[in-house]
Amino acid sequence: MEVTAADPGTPEKREKMRPGPPRQRWKVTETDHDQAAALAKSARVPLVLAELLVARGITQPGEAFIFLNPEADQLSDPFLMLGMTLAVERLERAIELHEPVLLYGDYDVDGTTAVVLLKTAIEMLGGEARFHVPHRLREGYGLQSSVLEAAYAEGVRLVITVDTGMRAFAEAETAQRLGLDLIVTDHHLAKAGDQVPVALAILNPNQAGCGYPEKSLCGAAIALKLAQALLERRDAARTREKTLPSFLKMAAIATIADAVPLHGENRVIAALGLRELRRPAGTGLRALFAAAALDPASKQITGYDVAYRLAPRINAAGRMDVASEVIELFTTRDSHRAIELATKLERLNRERRDAEAAALTVIEKRLAADEEFAADRLLVVDGDGWHRGVIGILASRVVERTAKPAIVVSVEEGVAHGSGRSVDGFQLLNALESCAELFTRFGGHAFAVGFAMPAEALPELKRRLRVYAAEHLAAREPERVLNIHAELPLDRITPVLAGWLRKLEPLGHGNPEPNFVARRVRLASAPRAMKERHLRLELAQVQDGNAPPGRSSTIRAVGWGLAGRALELGLAAGSIIDLAYRIRENDHPDFGGLEVEIMGMEIAAQD
Repeated sequence: MEVTAADPGTPEKREKMRPGPPRQRWKVTETDHDQAAALAKSARVPLVLAELLVARGITQPGEAFIFLNPEADQLSDPFLMLGMTLAVERLERAIELHEPVLLYGDYDVDGTTAVVLLKTAIEMLGGEARFHVPHRLREGYGLQSSVLEAAYAEGVRLVITVDTGMRAFAEAETAQRLGLDLIVTDHHLAKAGDQVPVALAILNPNQAGCGYPEKSLCGAAIALKLAQALLERRDAARTREKTLPSFLKMAAIATIADAVPLHGENRVIAALGLRELRRPAGTGLRALFAAAALDPASKQITGYDVAYRLAPRINAAGRMDVASEVIELFTTRDSHRAIELATKLERLNRERRDAEAAALTVIEKRLAADEEFAADRLLVVDGDGWHRGVIGILASRVVERTAKPAIVVSVEEGVAHGSGRSVDGFQLLNALESCAELFTRFGGHAFAVGFAMPAEALPELKRRLRVYAAEHLAAREPERVLNIHAELPLDRITPVLAGWLRKLEPLGHGNPEPNFVARRVRLASAPRAMKERHLRLELAQVQDGNAPPGRSSTIRAVGWGLAGRALELGLAAGSIIDLAYRIRENDHPDFGGLEVEIMGMEIAAQD
């Protein structure tokens, strides 16, 4: 079932109008209500929770119990992963012979935390672990032959990649030529039939012949499985009782930050890791919490805190400076040094936000001033000297504002560096492939791409992509799709139900926060604007089409950035609306309690 918000009018009228905000379309999940009712009865859960579980493919009470109660015994045996035995045996030999091991990571949260996990495990067993994380701007992504050659000259004979390596064919040949043993741990693989580099062992659940049950592990989670296998061979009981719970903190941060689907083993890693983050023992982790103004002693750490408070600060190092300092932060035992590093991450994150905000202001002014540009179906916007560490974020921001595919380009010293993000149903990589000869390098997938090219070729790229988009996007209007997961009248929201819904956490990719719809909701008082942009409402559920007297069963609602929408709809006390919302628990000491966050509003249809 679909409900379209804000009729855009006729095509002729749209042509004459300056492009405005994209319309919102509500897409209501079709649920097998009989199956949900049966699950609610057999699993003894509220019906709306059963509907949400069925929508996730969970139909049996045993499955529901496991999903709602993640525990350590749901983690899979690491030796089920193809190549694990070979990798562990070679790593054990390196530790026994006191060979230095080089860990080669990526510069994002996933790559840096993966290095921390393996470095810690190797050193716990008496081994020596060195690491290299490439500089985003000077070296770029992936394994580098020059680093392998330098490591060999320094006595390294074993290299383990983390969160990278699956496309390092030439570098794997370099390692083979030098006599370096290479173990690749990575999760990047487009399809099972892809070629893999020559290596002593490859740990990747997506490779052909691997029977590991969870295929969507992030890079740090694969590093976790290698560390788990290595440590359990030495002392299985201690690993499971003491070490593994501690390691789950880093793996949970990476799992949430890397936006892998939060189901199966990923859900267990994230849930147990968040549980352990309530007791951050490490010096670096405590310093990072303090820099992010998070106090796990007074507030339970959530997936939201990881995704929007911790991860941006960790990522800021790789975006703006040197990611290797993240590894130092998480491995140092010097509290003064940890505070110094966490403070630097905080500063880098502010610089990242400032660089992003400055460029976004330019982009928004351009969209407002140039109607022809704003009307493009695929937006390509460039600027001189924009920081390359933020152009991917900027592309995402433009997509959020316009609901159109967007590419943001930074021009530096005659080279155009671009990063793009797409929308559902449009393969952005295919668009780049249509003009592949313009690039010095490019890559990515359907929804995210990156490239470099001579700056003088940028006008031709814009022209070619405009033609491509006109052909492949001509039939669709930009729109924001809001997925509605269940219908829930406001008068059914109770503290008990909110408690049940909390058992869906951690929420994220593959396990989205539920969006509900309530039909025929009455405004119990006039709308109130906050800071001119935001909206406060007092709402009551209409039971029979007539507004009930009094305000005894009202609930507070907040709508961020929706004050203009209330004016557009002409809302006033007594207005009857259909409401898309999320349930919130406000912990303010004066006006705390259950409330709803408005995701969308429409005037309700007349009976």
